[in-house]
Amino acid sequence: MNYIDVAVGVILRDNKTYVCLRASDKHQGGKWEFPGGKVEAGEAPDAALGRELQEEVAIVITHCEPLVLIEHDYGDKCVRLHVYTVAGFNGEPTGAEGQPGKWLALEKLSYDDFPAANREIIDALIAQQAKTAG
Repeated sequence: MNYIDVAVGVILRDNKTYVCLRASDKHQGGKWEFPGGKVEAGEAPDAALGRELQEEVAIVITHCEPLVLIEHDYGDKCVRLHVYTVAGFNGEPTGAEGQPGKWLALEKLSYDDFPAANREIIDALIAQQAKTAG
C-alpha cells in the first residue's frame, strides 16, 4: 500500500486547539483539520511539521511531542499521519494561506466535523487530557 506521509500539529493553549477549515476543492474539503502537510522525500516528520506550520499558520514551534501515528485508508488514498502536540510556539496562529481558522475547546471536538482519519487524533487528545487531569 502506498501511503502519503503527513505531519500534523495539534496546537494547544488553554485547553483549546487551533484548527483550520479545508478548502472545499481539496480531499475531505469543507471539514476542520489540525494543521500540517505532506512530508517531503528525505524529510523527517518533525522537520516537515515545523516547515508546514510556518507556511500554513505562521508559527514557529519551540516545543512539540509525538502524540500518535495513524494509518488510514480513505479508499481513494492512504495516509500515514505523524501527529504531534505543539505546546510551545512563537507567533499567533492564523490562516496564513487564506484559510479560515479558529481556537476550539477540546471538549467541543466532534468526529463529524473532521476527516475520518482525525478521529484517532481526537481520541488520543481526550486520553491525554484525562491522564493529565487525573
